[in-house]
Amino acid sequence: MGTNGSTMLEPLRQGLPPLDPSAVSSAASCALAARYEAVRSAREFTRRTLSDWDVPERFDDICLVVSELVTNALRHALPADTPYDQDPPVRLHLMRWASRVVCAVRDPSNDSPEAGEGTQDFSAESGRGLFLVDSFSDSWGWHPLAGTLSGKVVWALFML
Repeated sequence: MGTNGSTMLEPLRQGLPPLDPSAVSSAASCALAARYEAVRSAREFTRRTLSDWDVPERFDDICLVVSELVTNALRHALPADTPYDQDPPVRLHLMRWASRVVCAVRDPSNDSPEAGEGTQDFSAESGRGLFLVDSFSDSWGWHPLAGTLSGKVVWALFML
């Protein structure tokens, strides 16, 4: 990072959907352990939450994107030596406004999520996740966590 990392990241922050946090009608979050079963847990949590909120629209899209964001966080954002039993380092947040849902995954890495070089190569495993996120959500982005928290949040927005 340059001299002032936060100004460099300012344009990325502007990608955050212009949603008023006080207008959130529902919100839910769950902590995810640093193991791959967490992807299934995240999907089940999302399925239950959307069902509780009675949001049948975009159901499959949202579950797919949640799976990809959680997989990316587990695969790329955790240090290799992350102990399984420590405070879960990845968190999934679901927020609902009247006509949209945002899913956001928080992880401890400060690295920007990047679509792989070969995003046109659909058989390439890495980099495909963000291509899918881009294809199935209405918009997505990321921003670094503020204050004492290190890491980032990667979010995807779905219009209902």
